[in-house]
This record gives sequence, C-alpha cells and structure tokens, in this order.
Amino acid sequence: MTENTRKPKDAKDRAQVTIIDIARMANVSKKTVSRVINKSPLVREETREIVNKIIAETGFTPNPQARALAFRRSFLIGLVYDNPSPQYVVNMQRGILDALDETSFQLVLRPCDRADANYRERVESFVIQHKPYGLILTPSVSEDDELAAMLRDRNCDYVRIASVEIDDASRMVRTHDAQGAELAARHLAELGHTRIAHIHGPNTFRSTHERMAGFRKGLADFGLSLDPKLTLEGAYTFDSGVECATRLLSRPDRPTAVFAGNDEMAVGVYVAARKAGLQIPDDVSIVGFDDTPISSRIWPPMTTVRSPIRDVGRVAALRLIQAEEDEKTQAPGAFALELIVRESTQAL
Repeated sequence: MTENTRKPKDAKDRAQVTIIDIARMANVSKKTVSRVINKSPLVREETREIVNKIIAETGFTPNPQARALAFRRSFLIGLVYDNPSPQYVVNMQRGILDALDETSFQLVLRPCDRADANYRERVESFVIQHKPYGLILTPSVSEDDELAAMLRDRNCDYVRIASVEIDDASRMVRTHDAQGAELAARHLAELGHTRIAHIHGPNTFRSTHERMAGFRKGLADFGLSLDPKLTLEGAYTFDSGVECATRLLSRPDRPTAVFAGNDEMAVGVYVAARKAGLQIPDDVSIVGFDDTPISSRIWPPMTTVRSPIRDVGRVAALRLIQAEEDEKTQAPGAFALELIVRESTQAL
C-alpha cells in the first residue's frame, strides 16, 4: 500500500473517504472499523492501532447521519424517568455520561409522568420520532411491564433499573434496596431505639415496598416491629418529608428515630425536627437513603444508606452501547448497598 493510497490530497478527497475505504486499507471488515470507532473492547489492540492510524492519516470523520441510517436508528441514548428527586436524576446522568465519554453516543432526557394515562403513548412517540439507540428506564418507569413490552415490539433496546429482577438479566441493573433498608433498621436497633418511625416513598414505587420489607426484616432480627401509627407515605420529596415528620414528631409518643425512604425526605425531617425545637441526634436520630451530596453537607452530617446511583447509570449505559457486539458488558448487573454512619444517629 503506497503513501498516496492512504493520504487523500485535499479536503475534498478527505470528505469522500468512507468507512468501506478504511476497512479496505486496514484489511478488516467494516464491522471491525465500526467497533474501533465506537471504542468497543472487542477488538484486538494491534487491529485497533492499525485502524486508528489509517483514520488519522486519511482524515476520515464518521458521518453520524450515515451511521444512523445504516443502523436504522440514531446514536441517542434516552434516559426515561419519573423521579421526584432531582439529585437522583443528576447522579444517574453523570454515570451515563461517564460511559458515553469519547464515544459517538449522546444522552437525551425524556421525563414523563406515570400518572398521565397517555404516558406510554408519549414514550412510544419519542421512540418513533427519534429512533434512539436504546433507552435507560429508571424507577418507577422501569417497573412498567407494558412499557417494556411496547419497546420490544418497536425493536427498541432498553435496560431497566429496579430493586428486583423483573426482566431478562441482560436487560437489568439491580439495586438491592431491601438490603440497604435492613442495614438502616439494624443500625437503629443496635443503638437501642424501639420507637422507630418510617417515612416511605409512594406506594406505586416497587422500591418503596422493597425498602419497607427490608426495614421490617432488620427490626424483626431484634424482636421489633414497625408500628403502623409511625409509618407514613411520603412522595420522595423534601416537602413530603417535612409534612410527614411534623405529624410524627408532634405525637405524645413521638419516635426517637426516623428512617426516611430517601435523602430528600430525610432533609425534610431535619427541618421539621428543628421547627419542633428538637436536637439531632440528642432528641431524634435520622437515617436517609441514597447518600446524595446533601447528606454530608447538612449539620449534623446524615447517616444514610449509600446507593451507587452514578455507577448504576454507567453500567446501564455500557449494557446498551455494547449490545451492538452481540455480547453484553461483563460489568456487574447488581450493586450491594452500604450504610454510611455519620452524626445524625446516636444511642439512647
């Protein structure tokens, strides 16, 4: 192969170089060139170096429109969510972008409202119009089997993030919510608390039931049970945390500890406690869930269950973008949770 064969003479020639030309010059298949462009790990390093060298010499630039046409879908990864916690969504985005860095894929957000009777049709319209490469579904959207069935019918790849396995393992990233809540219960029980309240998320979220079940199990290990009078439904929002905690802490038999279903609601408990003239943790211990940045920035720093949301987003995206290789990523499909003990809890 001569130097002139590899180096087009001017910008016009460079613009005419195609992926087929690169494959011919490198003596590999077009699919291999595509894998190199998309930074797939399923290419030998020697081959990758050869292809990248030819791409650099020829000035070849992949045409996103041509690639999308070849795949009959765009290179958009859609994040579909109905989650009232802004920090959760931000952390999920960061994880997805970690995986998409230095690839040709782009992230697009598609918020939705499961309370809207037409929300599935709206997601379907998004799929038809934009032909995304795939979708990442977060709770509670991920728990909708009818939505998943629609995506399969539309031949739209997806990954579901959920607290239990509700689909084929290759389409799942699982968070062990029950395990995390059990750790919270055991921590409070070990500190000697017996009047323990729980502000849980919406009953429409499967994570709510998983966390409540895990919390009950942790208490049961110490011979304790969750008092229905000290169990209130929140909305995974700050305001609902304030409202529920205000009711709980105004009771004559107020709890000595509160476990909130996420950090947003737990911060609401902080506010309600201070409005009631209570000291944290002297008068009431508080435990959150997620370990979002606010948990370590408020005073006193909050004890919470760490959920690796950013890592979950990264792995979910990797599973999608490596699906082209007919082999899902070997990254773990499930994540263990851990309790981060800070200064919002203490022994009685």
